[in-house]
Amino acid sequence: MSIQSFNAQTDDIGKRIDQFIAERAELTRSASQKVLADGCARVNGITVKKNYKMAFGDEVTVDIPEPEPLDALPEDIPVDIVYEDEHLAVVNKPKGMVVHPAPGNYTGTLVNALLFHMEGRLSSINGVIRPGIVHRIDKNTSGLLMIAKTDAAHLGLAEQIKEHSFERQYEAILVGNPKDDTGTIVAPIGRHPEDRKKMAIVKDGRNAITHYTVLERFPGFCHVSLKLETGRTHQIRVHTKSIGHGVLGDTLYGQGKTKFEQNNKSLICEQCLHAKSIGFVHPITNEKISFTSELPEYFTALLEKLRKMND
Repeated sequence: MSIQSFNAQTDDIGKRIDQFIAERAELTRSASQKVLADGCARVNGITVKKNYKMAFGDEVTVDIPEPEPLDALPEDIPVDIVYEDEHLAVVNKPKGMVVHPAPGNYTGTLVNALLFHMEGRLSSINGVIRPGIVHRIDKNTSGLLMIAKTDAAHLGLAEQIKEHSFERQYEAILVGNPKDDTGTIVAPIGRHPEDRKKMAIVKDGRNAITHYTVLERFPGFCHVSLKLETGRTHQIRVHTKSIGHGVLGDTLYGQGKTKFEQNNKSLICEQCLHAKSIGFVHPITNEKISFTSELPEYFTALLEKLRKMND
């Protein structure tokens, strides 16, 4: 356990304590909130809640726990590494692979594969179960994911996500056809009030914004591009359902199987959603870089099936 102390300056007045600690102790916002929740941070000798507003001269003392030994184990699992340098990597995650260990999925995850292929060189900021993981995509979503190999890179990438400058573009097949070819969905997302496994649009949820463009229309379905301005859990799936056009094959948020799904069970294995491209500023070199991935085979096969319905 290391102890760090900081004093609030003029430009810190009114700043939330969790933000102040994140900046001064070089932690992620979630890590600083955990420090506060665990009672390991004090303002003028008194423990406070994460929404405490800083005053000039406040003395903040933070007990930083020592890194825990890594629980996730390396596994020799194939992983498609699109880009890699000494600071970060970009991988193309296959559909069906869990990103990091969790109850029910302690092995066979992307983290297990990364620990093997990168020989343990991953950032430690997100703890023993999620080393290197800056952002996530669902188990049954395929596509691009960036990985931090150092804590400095992790902090820089996390800041871009927070400031909404990290670019993420997805493609999906939706059930039904939106009236307009382009649109923006603005609706707050939070935990479902009754089903804790699901997210929902709730009044006191976190702000969430999704832009969509229809690329191709079919009878009863459409192929769309979606750009995230925010990155809430299950954002695309919740937002598209909210406008009456959920992601094809989504068993959690779907509205029952369509006849097309019933007739194409071999192709549709949960949601038809792919993280197609990402773009960001390299946190160490300051170079703007972007990556694009091909649609997976199951996705293109579905599009061909749908196109035949237009013939």
